[in-house]
Order: sequence, then C-alpha cells, then structure tokens
Amino acid sequence: GWAGEGPGGGGKNRHVCHAAARLEMGSLWEEFNRLGTEMIVTKAGRRMFPTFQVKLSGLDPSADYVLLMDFIPLDDKRYRYAFHSSSWLAAGRAEPAAPGRVHFHPDSPAKGAQWMRQIVSFDKLKLTNNLLDDNGHIILNSMHRYQPRFHVVFVDPRRDSERFAHQNFKSFSFPETQFMAVTAYQNHRITQLKIASNPFAKGFRDGDSEP
Repeated sequence: GWAGEGPGGGGKNRHVCHAAARLEMGSLWEEFNRLGTEMIVTKAGRRMFPTFQVKLSGLDPSADYVLLMDFIPLDDKRYRYAFHSSSWLAAGRAEPAAPGRVHFHPDSPAKGAQWMRQIVSFDKLKLTNNLLDDNGHIILNSMHRYQPRFHVVFVDPRRDSERFAHQNFKSFSFPETQFMAVTAYQNHRITQLKIASNPFAKGFRDGDSEP
C-alpha cells in the first residue's frame, strides 16, 4: 500500500504533508524478505536488485522537489550465516558505521508533476564496501543489516529556507526492503530467486558463469 510518515509527521510544510509513496514490485520485495534479502556490495559498486522504485502522489505539481535515499543500520550487530540451519546469527558487535551518504535521484530537482507522472526508479544507485570510495556510492559494511529510507524534499524558495529545513521533507521506510549486505550470496534460495526474477541475470540462467 501507500506509506505515509506515521506519528510525528505533523508540522510539515503544506508542499510535503500530503506526499505519499507506494513501493513498486512489492510482492517481489515480500518474497525476498521472507527468505531474508541479501544485497551484494563490491569494491566497484553493485546495483540493487530488486531495484528500489516508488510511485508518488500528493505532491504540489508546480513545486520543485529533490528525491534522495539513505541507508541506516537496523541494529548494532555483525552477522554470520549458519549454513547448517540456513539462518543468520549475530556474531558480535557492529563494525564502526561506514560514512553516512545519501544518493540523490539524478533527475533532482524536478517539478512535482514530473515526479508523479511516472514510477521513480533508483536504478543508478550502487552499494559498495570500499570505505575510500570516491564515486559517490553508498558505503555499507558487509554482514550488517540495513533499512533503505526514501526522502522527498521540497525545494523552498525562501531566502531563509534553512530555518524551515525540518518542515520541508517527508521520509518513508518500507520494512520489506530491509536487507543484509554481503560480498557473496549466503542463502542459495536468494541466489535462485535473484536469477529467476532479474532480467539482467540471463547469463546465469543460460548456464554461462559471466556476471
């Protein structure tokens, strides 16, 4: 369904207070979530699958908005995968948090009308485990769990707009998009589901080992 911000969403600018976001491919996300979603992180950066996509409503068609994403740790633990029980086990305290980064949708800023016209896809976003990454990718620690967050920010034309910064955005989290960052898939059922549902995994399906 459509996600609002929940309690504490009051006091927001009228340009964002009615904003709503619906997660696309929700049933696919649910399918992964039931198995325990894993997302590959590489030094060079790897795109997410499923891709994070939303359908927006409730924006002011003539106002400008910036859309962005960030990723927050779900807990303070590091994990390991137990193959004998096909489950994730806590394996100590989390490593120090990677540099917190945000990913701006490349079409930002754009009018509300443009954002609402089509599905918004974050298909350019890449995940990396390279702490020294200089490509602007999202830096995550492998074997840690994360929650993607999506933010709609009204571009406030007022000269003292920074005073109203806390009123000019609305955030959305979809629990079914939580995932474990990994350098290689641990759960073979996740591998199978990725190959079966990812159009770019054709090479794997054909028995070709090229990524």
